[in-house]
Amino acid sequence: MKFEHDGDEKDFAAALDALLSNADTVAVARAWADGDHEPGVKLWGRLAEMGVTSLADEPVFLVLAFERLGYHAVPGPYVESIAYLARDEGIATVAVPPHVPYALDADVADVPYVGPMRVSVDRTRRLFEVETPSPTDRTAFDRAVLAVSAQLLGAGERVLADSVTYVKQRKQFGREIGSYQAIKHALADVRIALDFARPLVHGAALGAVDVSAAKVAAGDAAYLASRTGLQVHGAIGYTQEFDLSLWLTKIRALVTAWGTPDFHRARILQQLGAS
Repeated sequence: MKFEHDGDEKDFAAALDALLSNADTVAVARAWADGDHEPGVKLWGRLAEMGVTSLADEPVFLVLAFERLGYHAVPGPYVESIAYLARDEGIATVAVPPHVPYALDADVADVPYVGPMRVSVDRTRRLFEVETPSPTDRTAFDRAVLAVSAQLLGAGERVLADSVTYVKQRKQFGREIGSYQAIKHALADVRIALDFARPLVHGAALGAVDVSAAKVAAGDAAYLASRTGLQVHGAIGYTQEFDLSLWLTKIRALVTAWGTPDFHRARILQQLGAS
């Protein structure tokens, strides 16, 4: 499948990318992980002015927005507030057991939850227990899954882009490591995986593809990007101080967010059996 965006969609994505590229989102994410929400809340306000928080009923624009949020590692309960709760004002979050057992970033929501915080592999994802979780809304749940899928796609693209840049600069035995066939093949596999996942994510936005298929494909592609990115960066890729870690840990967390791969594969199998 091939999807072409119209002029309005391309302009929106370009404007959003320009805003986030100039927002120092790495610094915003690191501050958020340390409990300093002010830079992230200010960025939320700027994105709200662009209309990002009002995209619940615009699935194509929703995918474009969340892909850029993933590409720039923007922290915050965007999936919960925008995709699931369809809140266009303020910051909200939600827990929807069993697939979303904790409320993300509840300490920054307009109506904060009181409960202990849980540790996530992604330090920018601050998880809180809640006493009265929300019942599952299937339509809203699928919209949230779509948003997470787009985030994964964007995060995978960022890891691939940074990895390609790195292998062109890093030298070993007098040669750029990107000149070695093994490195080229590994990065090409990531490119193929992301290119195969993208039509499923955009197809799900149009209702032509099941959202669970999009989540599985985007999760697998992003996880491959993270593993390959870590391998080509070597030991430096393991360090928390290196910016790559923001995307590696985010991908690891998002792969199981809003339904594990096993859950979504089971949904696909059930739907195939019913057809």
